[in-house]
Amino acid sequence: MNTGTGTIDRPLTHEPQKQAPMTSSTNEPLGSATSDVTTLGAHAARQNRTREMQLIPEALARAHMHDRLREADDQRAGARLIAARRMQRRAERASLRARRALAMAVMQ
Repeated sequence: MNTGTGTIDRPLTHEPQKQAPMTSSTNEPLGSATSDVTTLGAHAARQNRTREMQLIPEALARAHMHDRLREADDQRAGARLIAARRMQRRAERASLRARRALAMAVMQ
């Protein structure tokens, strides 16, 4: 049943040096692309598109990190505000204690 040629699924040999070289298909029409669209330009555009596709996860990760950093900054600002209010209340209580102590000292 083996006719001397292999198929893609079942090559005649698995050694690359002994395989038949790749040739272009004769079924494709020649000059089918318009004159202003060259194969080189299409290849460069395809490469740029695949490069952009490969960079999408990196851009998403960068945006995600940016959002997390902004959230962390907001949380830090909120924590500073809470701490400042806590210190202000503590200072107000200390001021009231000092006033009472002064009033008690003056009264005696």
